[in-house]
Amino acid sequence: MSMHRPLTRRQSIAAASALLLTLGQGATQALAEGAYPGKTVTFVNCWPPGGPSDILARSVASVLDTTLKQSFVVENKPGAAGNIGSDYVAKSQPDGYTVLFGIGTTYTVNPHLYKKMPFKPGDLKPVMILATSGLLVGVNPSTRIKTMSELVARAKTKTLNFSSGGNGSPGHLEVALLNELTQTRLNHIPYKGNSPAVSAVVSGEVDGGVLATPGMLPFVKAGKITALAVTSRQRSTLAPDIPTVAEAGYKELLQEVLYVAMVPAATPEPVMQILQRAFADALARPDVQKRMAILDLQFDGSTGAAAVKRLTEDSDRFGHIIQATGMKID
Repeated sequence: MSMHRPLTRRQSIAAASALLLTLGQGATQALAEGAYPGKTVTFVNCWPPGGPSDILARSVASVLDTTLKQSFVVENKPGAAGNIGSDYVAKSQPDGYTVLFGIGTTYTVNPHLYKKMPFKPGDLKPVMILATSGLLVGVNPSTRIKTMSELVARAKTKTLNFSSGGNGSPGHLEVALLNELTQTRLNHIPYKGNSPAVSAVVSGEVDGGVLATPGMLPFVKAGKITALAVTSRQRSTLAPDIPTVAEAGYKELLQEVLYVAMVPAATPEPVMQILQRAFADALARPDVQKRMAILDLQFDGSTGAAAVKRLTEDSDRFGHIIQATGMKID
């Protein structure tokens, strides 16, 4: 896992601005030499509507409508832990008019889980790692579990049902990792997206869940979910009173979700530069930064070899975990 540290909002804007300067000359030249974008660009979000990747895609699209003077639309193609939307983009024309918005686990985890992948990871290449975030480990108050240590102690003697946003999702991986590291008995229950998985925790349909922090926090504040820890390297700016998994004594559970934009591998470099510059510009906007903060997202901005390196490192780490735990998708 990358040792990348989350940035403050001011640092995020500064980093995006620096990236703009780096990419600016090549992108401006590319734009002058070609007509891209000369028609509507589709952002394919491979997760259900309303989640962090969907909101991030729509936030960027709303800015690019103006800055690139063209229409940018978002289509949701969820399913199979991101494979359906990713396969659609991988098989699309490599012209920059179909761009994938997803999370890193589709490319770092799924190849280790699925016997047959509809596409090869090499069929896509990252435009940019847009942002990172952690997850929140929470339980229904009826469990009377208050800390990670209490969760581990209970789950060693009793099977507890834990929800995630779907098979192969970061939450699924976290549940499998927790079982392997602590010899607990958490039974993974996949849902189609973050929202129904959170609702299952609130209703008591499951004992707990490992899910995106923003979707959990309103229920934490209302006393309907008990927060145990966040999986990020640092505490969430949205909930600074919730400890990290490292602070709770389980540093091996650290996991940060990478929100990544990708295109077919043969997409020309000039088009990549235009998109990189446009994304950095959009993510530096105060209104987008505010939206990202609400989603508990930290700007990243990795492109090119740096982005590939991050994804490769995660693939190696997660592949080892999956092999060690025997984690499978039916």
